[in-house]
Amino acid sequence: MNQLIISAATEGEAAQNPLVPNVWEMGVVLVGFAVLMYIVVKFVVPMFEKTFAERAEAIEGGIAKAEAAQAEASAALEEYKQQLTDARAEANRIREEARAEGAQILADLKAKAAAESARITEQAHAAIESERQAAVVSLRSEVGTLATTLAGRIVGEALTDDQRAARVVDRFLADLETQSAGAAK
Repeated sequence: MNQLIISAATEGEAAQNPLVPNVWEMGVVLVGFAVLMYIVVKFVVPMFEKTFAERAEAIEGGIAKAEAAQAEASAALEEYKQQLTDARAEANRIREEARAEGAQILADLKAKAAAESARITEQAHAAIESERQAAVVSLRSEVGTLATTLAGRIVGEALTDDQRAARVVDRFLADLETQSAGAAK
């Protein structure tokens, strides 16, 4: 009996051996695994692929946008540098034109001042000459009057005759001029 119990126990154990898989359980697990794999491959993987593609496209688009923005910024910087160089050249040209114009204005003003100075000097010389002539005429008449008065006192008779007085005065002045010309030599 013991043997029977042992042999019955060994037969039940063989049927219940945990190391030997049950065929039905394996079939159910394999069918479940196949259904799960089908769902993952058919629905989940395409969604992952789509999301991955969208992210890759967004990253590549962002990189392209960044490169385009960088190129645009570089172009704007070059344009700014060119404009700055052009503005500096224009400022230098304007400065040089202003200097040249200032020098021209200064030369014109100097020429006008020299001409004005010459005109004023000429007018002064003319005024001095006319005043000298007026002084000579005035002195001749005063000297003539004084000479005729003095000659009349010396001679003892009045020299009232105008023609005679004019001759006496002219002769007196001619003598004076010859004396002053001889003294100047």
